[in-house]
Amino acid sequence: MIIKPKFKGFICTTAHPEGCARSVQEQIDYVQQQNPVKGPKNVLVIGASTGYGLASRIVSTFCSDASTIGVFFERPANGNKTASAGWYNMVEFERAAKEENHYAKSINGDAFSTTVKEQVVALIKKDLGQVDLVIYSLASPRRVHPITGETLHSSIKPVDQAFSSKNVDVHEEKVSEITVEPATDDEVRQAVGVMGGEDWEMWIDALRDGGVLADNATTISYSYIGPKITYAIYREGTIGKAKESLEASAQKIHTLLEPLGGKAFVSVNKALVTQASTAIPGMSLYMSLLFKVMKEKGLHENCVEQIYRLFAERLYSGDITVDEKGRIRLDDWEMREDVQAEVVKLWEQVSTENVALISDVKGYREDFFRLFGFGFTGVDYEKDVAIDLEIPSITDSKM
Repeated sequence: MIIKPKFKGFICTTAHPEGCARSVQEQIDYVQQQNPVKGPKNVLVIGASTGYGLASRIVSTFCSDASTIGVFFERPANGNKTASAGWYNMVEFERAAKEENHYAKSINGDAFSTTVKEQVVALIKKDLGQVDLVIYSLASPRRVHPITGETLHSSIKPVDQAFSSKNVDVHEEKVSEITVEPATDDEVRQAVGVMGGEDWEMWIDALRDGGVLADNATTISYSYIGPKITYAIYREGTIGKAKESLEASAQKIHTLLEPLGGKAFVSVNKALVTQASTAIPGMSLYMSLLFKVMKEKGLHENCVEQIYRLFAERLYSGDITVDEKGRIRLDDWEMREDVQAEVVKLWEQVSTENVALISDVKGYREDFFRLFGFGFTGVDYEKDVAIDLEIPSITDSKM
């Protein structure tokens, strides 16, 4: 099958297996060129198939020689429909891990469910005994609550008042004004229910109650704060309310684990093009401007570079520096005063006429296509490729 990108809203509905494999291999190559990190030995990554979760699994495996279990909710190929990008990412990850004799097993299903938690606990008991690092990196538009049965939906909206901002169509390179109406109280509640910290707490409780959480275990979840430009839609919006819940959960989990030598952190990471971030109004333009500034200053990092720095310079450096709220700040380069001053200056100037000149909208667009396996040098996109690929170790909890 010859595969071309097809779009539905801000998501590409097709994925290229060879391109996704190239993406994973490039990340592995980067990690293997860095100094090894004496880090975790047995790692559980919840949300392991794309973005920061995938990068975390790659760094754990190929930099710290860790055994990993990955949990995700991805779609295999079906007839003439390609699998999701995350599915193909995991095919290549497991192939590469097996080739170098690393333990790697995967569970495909609803990570919010009690069933998947029980399956993971059983697999850890059987194969690893315990895990000493738990990474919680879920991004989902909805959650079926495992106790109440309610289906909760996340929304990306401001709170209290409408949000108006510049935005860019990265495919047509057109800058326009957008307005997003404020969320209702129930929409805020549901967004927190999906994207907040309750499920992270449930995972830690399930692992601890199952006896598979090592006494000195570390658990970490990823967050974002961002600049004042995006506060109304992000930090002060429905996502921000969810992130406040996540940070509160980190404190609860830390208190639970600390007597046994364990730790819990939220890592505030840099703005990057991920399948989750593409849905946030205004962020595509902000990131296009940010990338230009950070690349010119030699400060730009992609997901795997960011997570390597997290492992090498923070989590396993012997000196974990946190801010006044106990958060690890990997957004330190993004939030530098000189970087933000230049971004604000460009934001005030940007228009359809100059967006290609004063921003890195081209780089943003390339990053977007690469999420789905398109745009990689050395991949023949005119060639017929097999789409029905299997993840070797997969346990599919959707069946």
